[in-house]
Amino acid sequence: MKVMRRIWIASVLAFSSVVSGHAQTQGAPVKVLKFEEAVTIGLRNNVLFNTQKNNLEYSQMQKSQSIAGMGPNISLNGSAARIDGNSFNPNTGTVVNGVRDNVTGSINGNLNLFSGLRQQNLVRQYANALDAQTYFVNRTSQDVINTVAMQYLRVMLDVELVKIAKENFDALAKQLDQVREQVSLGARGPVDQHNQDAQTKAAELRFIQAQINLNNDKALLAQTILIDALEDFDVEKPSWDLNEINNEALDPATLADQAKQYRGDYLRATKQETAQHFAMNAARGLMMPSLIAFGTFGSAYNFQHGVSDSLDVTTRTPVIVYDATQPTGLGIQEIKTVQTIENPSSPRPFSEQFRTNNVYKQFGVQLTIPIFNGLQNRSAYKLQKVLYENALLNRKNVEYQIRNDVIRTVRNFEGAKKAYAVSVDQVTAAEMALSLETERFNLGVTNFVDFANANRAYIQAQTDKAAAEYTLVFQRILLQYAVGTLKTEDLTKQ
Repeated sequence: MKVMRRIWIASVLAFSSVVSGHAQTQGAPVKVLKFEEAVTIGLRNNVLFNTQKNNLEYSQMQKSQSIAGMGPNISLNGSAARIDGNSFNPNTGTVVNGVRDNVTGSINGNLNLFSGLRQQNLVRQYANALDAQTYFVNRTSQDVINTVAMQYLRVMLDVELVKIAKENFDALAKQLDQVREQVSLGARGPVDQHNQDAQTKAAELRFIQAQINLNNDKALLAQTILIDALEDFDVEKPSWDLNEINNEALDPATLADQAKQYRGDYLRATKQETAQHFAMNAARGLMMPSLIAFGTFGSAYNFQHGVSDSLDVTTRTPVIVYDATQPTGLGIQEIKTVQTIENPSSPRPFSEQFRTNNVYKQFGVQLTIPIFNGLQNRSAYKLQKVLYENALLNRKNVEYQIRNDVIRTVRNFEGAKKAYAVSVDQVTAAEMALSLETERFNLGVTNFVDFANANRAYIQAQTDKAAAEYTLVFQRILLQYAVGTLKTEDLTKQ
């Protein structure tokens, strides 16, 4: 019965392996998400990064607007209206009652000759604001790279931990089969089988938990770079030279000085301080006299409805004729003549009015001296002064912050290098101890507790080594991020 049962179980396992292998062959291959691809997708989809890029376009437009503001303001004006009732007709110089059409057009321009150097300061303000936004976009891209790198490396660590847990589970399962055979032969007691079975189940539980952590960290990475969470993917380990990383010598003071040259947040704070200084000067210009040159060139056309284009003029001419009824025999007779002539009050043609008769020009200068307007200008200046002082404080704060970031990260990196070196030695010692305990356990020289402890120590050493290896890479990336030199291409050459 036992033989038949084993044959049946072996047949089921063999059939399951064939079906599983066939399903994997027929199924679509799992996509491998490379590190460079993950960073590229993250930069393309990240909301904050793309928002700052849009703000950069607006900053560029503000700079262009401030430069164009130094030139003249030119506008074309036109109007067309119908007036029904009393109105003044410029063509005739009289007030008329009726329906009249009025069309006007002009081109106006003005040029700011002087306004306390306000516009020049605005140009400098928005130029520095554009530089500040450029540095902020660069720092935001490093934020995205840093976040994606941390999460990508976390997934890689999870893959390594799953592999360690799986190898431990397989080794203990194989050891369990050996113990069962020894128990069946009477070489060991049943308690050893139960202990080994419990140890194997614990290893299987750790394997399942490692898979759950891997799935959760994969989902977090997918959310960060905004890809479909239903699409499964694997990660690929970049070719890092840990020995080169481990042997790298660092000087905290030198790196802190370099950070002031590369950190986007510090450069942004410096440019914002300069921009606010020019904004304060521009606000001061509101309290100074301004001189503006202006000019206008325009014309108009008027049409009075109900005015005829022509008039009938009647002429009465007296003529001496013979009249017998008169004592003198002569009489006077009027001859009436009707003649049609052009009405002088009729509207002139559009081309004659708009191009010749109604053309006018106006030009001059306007001087404005602010005396009192409810302290609005002084309030605007005070606001810009406060913003400048706050920007100065923020720049100093960022300067101290990046120095502390660099020093702290360097120390953590040095600690990570020491931890990695210790973990390598730990794995070597634990592997040797497990090998000896396994041999002694198989020979029945040692008890199960010593063997379990040796196995637990070896698994923990492997886990610690994997964690120390990725922590070392983590700290190297964090150091580049703290200095401000983090780039995607550099991460693949670690």
